[in-house]
Amino acid sequence: MPDASLSLMPTPAQTIGPFYGYALPFDSGHELVHPARPGAIRFHGTVRDGVGSPVPDALIEIWQADAEGRIAQSPGSLKRDGYTFTGWGRTPVDDAGHFTFTTVNPGTAAAGKAPFIMVCVFARGLLDRLFTRAYLPEHSEALAADPLLAGLDAEHRETLIAEREPDGGLRFDIRLQGDGETVFLTYPRTPAPAGPEA
Repeated sequence: MPDASLSLMPTPAQTIGPFYGYALPFDSGHELVHPARPGAIRFHGTVRDGVGSPVPDALIEIWQADAEGRIAQSPGSLKRDGYTFTGWGRTPVDDAGHFTFTTVNPGTAAAGKAPFIMVCVFARGLLDRLFTRAYLPEHSEALAADPLLAGLDAEHRETLIAEREPDGGLRFDIRLQGDGETVFLTYPRTPAPAGPEA
């Protein structure tokens, strides 16, 4: 939860937008499950720009399977009831570029596939959102067999694997460009945000 006393409001002289962090967040958007639920973990990280500085006004969305690998089909993502797992969350980063979700470890959605959390980044300077994946560090055989990871060199592959923390949480830092840039993905069936289809 961002510390309200540390909030610094950008002014028009500093940026012309977009103001994702002010317009799109909603109550409990960062809680895919309640923190007290058995099996709940923290999924968090920091968004950094090309020189390594935190991006203070990014917005992060995630999608994932539940702990048994089931893809949620339940409605109610924007109005949390505290019980239903919809597999989707949205949260702004704080002034230090840090985001936090409360969720569960995703299960394997298909036999032989490595479980992952889909991550979407909205941030200043981006004309379109960026997609990436945060794979769980366990499941070494499935990670080795994953066709996406197998197509990357070791340095880029590591940018897609979250770090397991001592408390069971997952840390996944995102670098928008520069050294250690996170690998971002293109989904051909994702419609263009505007304009004719290429």
